[in-house]
Amino acid sequence: MRCSCKECGTYMIQAESDHLGCVCPDCGYRCNDCLGTDTVVSRDRLKELASDPRFDPANLAASFEKTEDEEWYEDGGYDR
Repeated sequence: MRCSCKECGTYMIQAESDHLGCVCPDCGYRCNDCLGTDTVVSRDRLKELASDPRFDPANLAASFEKTEDEEWYEDGGYDR
C-alpha cells in the first residue's frame, strides 16, 4: 500500500524493514495507518456493526447504482 505523508505530503513507500508500515523518503515520517495494525475490533463492536444500516444489503446495492451524471457521460452527452 502506498499513501501520502501526513507531515509533508510526499508519496510514501512501504518500509523494507522489521518495522511494518510506510516511510517518507523526504522527511522520514513513518506510519502504519494503511496496514490497519493496532486496530483490533472487539466482538461487541462487530455485533453492533451487524445492525448498522450502512451495511444493510439494500444500502450497499444502492451505492453501486449509476447516477444520472454517469449515464449522461456514457451516452456521449458532452461537447467534443
